[in-house]
Amino acid sequence: EPRSTCCCLAWTLLILTLNILVFFMNLLLLFVIFTIVLLPTIVVVYFGFQCHSKVLHSAARYCRSFLDDSSSSALIILGFVIMSPLIVAAMAIYCSLARRFRLLLCFQPYSRAVYKGVKWRCYEEGGLCRCARGCNTQVKAWV
Repeated sequence: EPRSTCCCLAWTLLILTLNILVFFMNLLLLFVIFTIVLLPTIVVVYFGFQCHSKVLHSAARYCRSFLDDSSSSALIILGFVIMSPLIVAAMAIYCSLARRFRLLLCFQPYSRAVYKGVKWRCYEEGGLCRCARGCNTQVKAWV
């Protein structure tokens, strides 16, 4: 049976808040994984730009001793070359974790706010609660 207008609005705000919280948790996980995986690229490109005479031309000891313009250019090129496979690896790690922890099943549809007696997806489809009883390893992404 449908909920009243005030109750529907309250449940909609609750579900919206929960979905936003789940979204930001996913975004935080994505940011942490990409930062860790892309750290070598960030460091290499940073040192390349820092020591190049046309960009920052730092007066640091390692720039004067080890890195000239040619080696700084090589670091910059190397950093951008290794970025592509590292982005693919980071995305694969995120997708693997999202599938293993079933993070996308945590989003709730707004029909839960409109009708009374509708169960939360966690109990219906397994979600995070199902792992306590034993996970089904044959979960398909399109189901």
